[in-house]
Amino acid sequence: MERDPQVPATGPNPRWPQLAPGIICMVMVANLQYGWALFVNPIDAKMQWGRAEIQIAFTIFIVASTWLMPVAGYLADRLGARPVAMAGGLLVGISWCVNAYAQSLATLYVSAAIGGVGACAVFGACIGHALKCFPAQRGLAVGLTAAGFGTVSAATVLPIHSVIQTFGYENAFLYFGLGQGAIVFVAAAFLASPTTPDVRADPIDPLNTPRNYGPLEILRTPVFWVMYLMFVLVAVAGLMAIGQLAAIAKEYKVANVPVSLLALTLPALIFALAIDRVFSGLARPFFGWVSDRLGRETTLGIAFSIEAAAIVALARFGHEPVWFVVLTGLIFFAWGEIYSLFPATSADSFGEKQAATHAGLLYTAKGAGAFIVMSFSTVLLPSTGWHNAFYCAAGMNAVAAVLALLVLKPLRARQAALDRINAALVLVNDHRAR
Repeated sequence: MERDPQVPATGPNPRWPQLAPGIICMVMVANLQYGWALFVNPIDAKMQWGRAEIQIAFTIFIVASTWLMPVAGYLADRLGARPVAMAGGLLVGISWCVNAYAQSLATLYVSAAIGGVGACAVFGACIGHALKCFPAQRGLAVGLTAAGFGTVSAATVLPIHSVIQTFGYENAFLYFGLGQGAIVFVAAAFLASPTTPDVRADPIDPLNTPRNYGPLEILRTPVFWVMYLMFVLVAVAGLMAIGQLAAIAKEYKVANVPVSLLALTLPALIFALAIDRVFSGLARPFFGWVSDRLGRETTLGIAFSIEAAAIVALARFGHEPVWFVVLTGLIFFAWGEIYSLFPATSADSFGEKQAATHAGLLYTAKGAGAFIVMSFSTVLLPSTGWHNAFYCAAGMNAVAAVLALLVLKPLRARQAALDRINAALVLVNDHRAR
């Protein structure tokens, strides 16, 4: 199969150890999102604030960590990944330490905002770092970094739960906050600039290197908005499908049926939810690696088609407990790649100089998708049921797959051709000026 000309040729990269600090940082901030559910009931049991009021803190965290991503990316592009990620580590540690002593909802909300900013800074800096340092294996590098935010962090769930049960949620917040913040701060200190000769040894060909667009420039390109639309569609589809798992499990009467897979036996619904982080995390480096070889749009089309088919299959065959778990895992697996392929495609299309800013702008599509899902959940789904939600989600993925192959691919090819022509004209003019 012919390789995508906008994807750099792959080859061995001796700088893979430079990816490790970013992955460590991502693992350490993931608990702010994935570990939050462990604290809600203990906080409510002691403070009697109400679960709904406590969960507002989580909403504040998500809003801050999503919509401020362009700012984090901009700072990482201007100052470098190291100081931005180190500052994020400090904010992450402060957030959980404040949670340990919070005596009011207002304090909890302020702490959530601080944590959201910190997580945003770490995420934006580390993703930008991977985009810039590994141009020849950009999909795999970003996928491995993004996987740290999901798969690896699953190992910390049991320790946090154990500390909460044994010493109380306050000590869990305090000790894990101090530990995670310190580890992020130290690991971030090892993030080297991609302009350092021993980090960036790849030759640069001006005629085959994407032009470095500015943030305002990319907002005027069709390529960006097609990618943004695809990101929103797939984010909404995945969140809608995941959000209706309990409903389909209840209707099919499989929620509490034991399922034995991979040497584990769990109730079907619990099993399906438990594999969320693992499968979506594994998808990020896998599809990133595939995209480095087959091209971004082809891989996007494959992943979205798999997810659409898996959603339809789950709606039809989910009454079988084993198929319920297997197909749920396939949905999570096909959905997780959006966090590696979209940033990589953005950097391929718009250059790496401000890649973190561009990835941050694109990442706001996740926030837009979350707002759309909230509207569906409160207005449409109560009256239409999970069936329409599932088939709507499958349709969104199918539309995104078509957009990737039939719209985004020719648009990127046309933009790349124009960029090469302009680069050649610049070289000719420079030669004549000499």
